[in-house]
Amino acid sequence: MSVVVIGGNDRMASRYKDICKAFNCKAKVFTQIPADFESKLGNPDLMVVFTNTCSHKMVASVDKRSAKRDIPVVKIHNASVNALKSVLEQYG
Repeated sequence: MSVVVIGGNDRMASRYKDICKAFNCKAKVFTQIPADFESKLGNPDLMVVFTNTCSHKMVASVDKRSAKRDIPVVKIHNASVNALKSVLEQYG
């Protein structure tokens, strides 16, 4: 399963990847908005958005991409490790 994590804390990016790896998921983590963000999202099986640390522009891009490709999106206010684990347990 491939997962894209949007938002969260910069220093936690590697931790988010490690957690996804523990659930046998490939992960991309975007804590900041890069150039050409929407195309870099790719076509994952799941997108996780930490809304408290994410810009409105990033959320709009995620919503647009998920509508085009029918990708499930989970929006969580809290950007904690436990929140990510609970989502991966639910969808994994």
